Amino acid sequence: MRSPLAFLSAVVVFTSHGFAAADANWGAYLGDSGGTHFSSLTQITPANVARLQPAWTFRTGDADPRNRSQIQCNPLVVDGVLYGTSPQLLLFALDAATGRELWRFNPFAATPAETNRGLCRGLSWWAEGRERRLMFSAGRYLYAVDPATGRVIDSFGDGGRVDLLAGLDRDTTGLYLAANTPGAIFRDLIIMPMRVGEGPAPAAPGHIRAYDVRTGQRRWIFHTIPFPGEPGAETWPTDAWKTAGGANSWAGLVIDQERGLAFVPTGSTAFDFWGGDRHGDNLYANCLIALDAATGKRRWHFQFVHHDIWDRDLPAPPVLCEVMRDGKKIAAVAQTTKSGHVWVFNRETGESLFPWREEPVPKSVLAGEKSSPTQPFPLKPAPFARQRFTEAEVTDLTPAAHDAVLAKVRAASPHVPFDPPSERGTIILPGFDGGGEWGGAAVDPHGILYVNANEMAWVLTMVPAKTDAKPGSAPALYAQLCMSCHGVNREGNAAQNIASLTGLAQKSNAAAIVALLGTGRGVMPSFGFLPEEQKRVLADFLLGVAAAPGESAVAKVEPAGTGAGVSPYATTGYNRLLDPSGYPGLRPPWGTINALDLNTGEYLWRKPLGEFSELTARGIPPTGAENYGGPVVTAGGVLFIGATKDEKFRAFDAKTGEKIWETTLPAGGYATPATYSVNGRQYVVIACGGGKLGTKSGDTYVAFALPE
Repeated sequence: MRSPLAFLSAVVVFTSHGFAAADANWGAYLGDSGGTHFSSLTQITPANVARLQPAWTFRTGDADPRNRSQIQCNPLVVDGVLYGTSPQLLLFALDAATGRELWRFNPFAATPAETNRGLCRGLSWWAEGRERRLMFSAGRYLYAVDPATGRVIDSFGDGGRVDLLAGLDRDTTGLYLAANTPGAIFRDLIIMPMRVGEGPAPAAPGHIRAYDVRTGQRRWIFHTIPFPGEPGAETWPTDAWKTAGGANSWAGLVIDQERGLAFVPTGSTAFDFWGGDRHGDNLYANCLIALDAATGKRRWHFQFVHHDIWDRDLPAPPVLCEVMRDGKKIAAVAQTTKSGHVWVFNRETGESLFPWREEPVPKSVLAGEKSSPTQPFPLKPAPFARQRFTEAEVTDLTPAAHDAVLAKVRAASPHVPFDPPSERGTIILPGFDGGGEWGGAAVDPHGILYVNANEMAWVLTMVPAKTDAKPGSAPALYAQLCMSCHGVNREGNAAQNIASLTGLAQKSNAAAIVALLGTGRGVMPSFGFLPEEQKRVLADFLLGVAAAPGESAVAKVEPAGTGAGVSPYATTGYNRLLDPSGYPGLRPPWGTINALDLNTGEYLWRKPLGEFSELTARGIPPTGAENYGGPVVTAGGVLFIGATKDEKFRAFDAKTGEKIWETTLPAGGYATPATYSVNGRQYVVIACGGGKLGTKSGDTYVAFALPE
């Protein structure tokens, strides 16, 4: 492995490379329009980072006392003002040097009962002349806010906001949509990502749209599920454009401002794990798409998974970078994946800069499914997460842990990459949350990429969805709509913030459940498309209410979603493969931070990220831990990252990977930090929202700096 170039020489940074010029601001989501997570600030270095101390702390005051809220926001800092969001998606502005609140905006002031608020991973900033706009998403709405006052700009959209569920060129009444990740700014356009439903029920299509930042008018749309006559339509059934959902960019996108290109990563098509109603490769799902940012016209695309039945969404925005090939600099775009790979492409042509090939993969045995016979495999760089779960990878923390996990592994299908979902049980490694996740990667001006990884196996088990019940019956509705999250026994999943439905009669009533099915809440999507009678039948079932004598708990209407995504299968839930003590079922490391030279495809270093103090106390070296949120790297040679269950915030020497500082946060920092400068003093700030992986929720932003 070769050494990276000296960081302290990286003072001049060129905007054409996707980097912001030397700048005190953190003026875009993930640092700049190229998503690089890079700052050219140099005040904090490996030599002095150990002297960091809290400079200010700000509490929003609205964390969920049930520990179900989070803050995933990567804040903006522009001209000494920090803009961020709270656990309940209140937008605020702070003095970035002191943490003093300047204003606060509540998008739900007129609708306080609205529960489906979603998440907010960041904000968008637009400026031209003397005009300034802060673009902010809450639930399904995009707002334009005056950054000086915190008031909506009434001339934008309908009284300051645009309904993103409208304007998808299809009837989306009652379907779920939220914009968790900020839009990308190009000239006077904002190009929007969005989250849609992924289960075996009707889902909104994931078409990419650009809006005028002044008026809110839709300026262009790219159909990720192609309409008749559009390129890619041949990879779907004839009428799929009318009913298929997903193929959306929930992770966010980046812009090459000089070339006028938008690089859009997309996810899978609904239903995630059975595609018998969508035979074909399903373009443009699971693709990196290069679009003309001004018009939405496709320049090129690459599909990472054909006919996805593994939930292999592209999990993060790509990063723009420059790499050397044969002594020449090439403008590149690098995409991380849930499978733990890094793909690198020529930005202009879409040519892969490393070799890859199509390889045969196992065939699905589920009824009605036609899986793809081949999938693309990169030959270099090597993956940054393990690809096979063999018996040799089973945990050896204790003999009892080993035996328990080994039994689970032997009960499932023998693991190979792209092993299709089955009723026996399929091991997914890397798991549903990566490999790489939504925090994404950082890259410096020399083409060194830094990415954190999860090393967690999950087990996916398919079950017949209709059981012995009639279509439209309560058990069939639960299997189709609820089981994949809440599980066969309704126990939920604390690590995923999914509530248990056991004992629901002591906590709720039929009217409240019917209302919730119509709106969704938190990570729960809306099922507004359900007829009222089906909502009532499902509510009674969840409450344990028996049907009246002589009746069966069957809605006197067609099954939910008939003709639009009905699946003969459901899943038993998103289940991590754990040992009896709750630790990951494979050998450590369970979480890592990696440095990869994109010029050569070789890794410079790999280190565990996170630890379990009780295991360290037993003499076990730090194992790493599951992690959510990305890194930031600076020209000063320091990499900062939170992300871990142990609620720590850490600094690593970017050149060597040595851990050179850590501190304990008030709650887990499941967010990407930001770094900026005010009056010549460099700060590093992170949102401490907790609430993931069973950890407590928080409501705090903490900024660190060297002593004055």
